[in-house]
Amino acid sequence: MARTGRRPGNQDTREAILTAAREAFAERGFEGASIRQIAAGAGVDPALVHHYFGAKDKLFLATMNAPIDPGEILPQVFEPGLDGVGERLVRTFVSVWDSPAGTPVIALVRSAMQHDWSARMLREFLVSQILRRAIRALDLDPAEAPKRAALVASQMIGLGILRYILKLEPLASMTPEEVVHSIAPTVQRYLAEPLP
Repeated sequence: MARTGRRPGNQDTREAILTAAREAFAERGFEGASIRQIAAGAGVDPALVHHYFGAKDKLFLATMNAPIDPGEILPQVFEPGLDGVGERLVRTFVSVWDSPAGTPVIALVRSAMQHDWSARMLREFLVSQILRRAIRALDLDPAEAPKRAALVASQMIGLGILRYILKLEPLASMTPEEVVHSIAPTVQRYLAEPLP
């Protein structure tokens, strides 16, 4: 007779917990998601979630094991140089956020808006994994690079929040190409044109 009840502790259980956690954090943010809800979504006892990940913040970190490595994507965006970088960056951004790989990113941004710890994690991710790579690859003037990078980040995070979290129309319903053609010129200006 087959056993019923709790799922046995194995790799499948760990993955089920991570999947449920990604969904919970994306929908409710760090503060709104509970271990009990995540365990229910995975079909396991909450003690098993604690067994695999410890506290909720450790589980959140594990869910941020992004399915896309910025080190693999960003060279395609930045290495061709400044000409057309705005279009390449916005196109890549939208393609990631529109895909299933965007779910962990949405969770991180939602949580960063509600929780200082998540905001620090997002800030560190942006600075260490994206902005520094852009500054190096584009060979930006060191005196202007931080300002340029911050302006680009404000545009991209604003796009992410309005299109994917707040779902502000008509931006939320625009095609990826419409978004690229609308936003890319501003990103290009921040990176390549003289700053005020």
